[in-house]
Amino acid sequence: MHDDEADLALLLEVAAAAGPLALSYWKHAPDAWEKDAGAGPVSEADLAVNALMEERLRAARPDYGWLSEESADDPARLGRERVFIVDPIDGTRAFLNEEGGFAHAIAVAERGRIVAAVVSLPVMELVYSATAEGPALRNGTEIRVSDTVRADGCRVLTSKLSTDPVQWRGPVPVFRHELRSSLAWRLCLVAEGRFDATLSLRPAWEWDTAAASLIATRAGALATDRCGVALQFNGPSAQSNGVVVAPPVLHAEFIARLRPGPGLD
Repeated sequence: MHDDEADLALLLEVAAAAGPLALSYWKHAPDAWEKDAGAGPVSEADLAVNALMEERLRAARPDYGWLSEESADDPARLGRERVFIVDPIDGTRAFLNEEGGFAHAIAVAERGRIVAAVVSLPVMELVYSATAEGPALRNGTEIRVSDTVRADGCRVLTSKLSTDPVQWRGPVPVFRHELRSSLAWRLCLVAEGRFDATLSLRPAWEWDTAAASLIATRAGALATDRCGVALQFNGPSAQSNGVVVAPPVLHAEFIARLRPGPGLD
């Protein structure tokens, strides 16, 4: 029988080791290149952190599957009861721009749902964590979402895509929006109530959302795709139809007003 708390302790240990390794490359001009098909940048730091995480996590839990942004996908993960879902450096652009807003995102999924999660920002000395039955924590202190219930006037972490009228069934909500490079950090900022919601209306990769979605839900948010369907993990495509994370009443308003996809009803 698996122990979520033991898995969380393992994730925290590995995140603590990943931070110094990432920082040994940060601000030291690591080699970097663009992935194929416009998938964004990757650096030697991403690969080094990925190798560290894979070695330590898989050695500790050899029966778990593995899904990482920086590893070739192995379909064998689909048949595993538990799977590590990892983004070694979420926010690689921020990392390469020598900004501190990048994160290590590590989660354990069991039959499609996240049961243990850590999002760590080493520059900012922030560690967010949760298990499926425990509270959401920021550096060991419990966090909660905001009590905002109206889309108009709320604070949203999102891109300019979200203000395009084609994304909405009626008038675009008038919200204040900012962006952070790390999607995992955006969800954590909602979890701690510093922002009211986050919207990502493009297809979202599981490794960007797995860990932080549990932290957000344990803090009182709902985390779904843009149609309001609960996020599921370790799927064949490893993607969801966007992400909407917000306190329940606010979340319901966003889902009611969003189109299910660009230009669709």
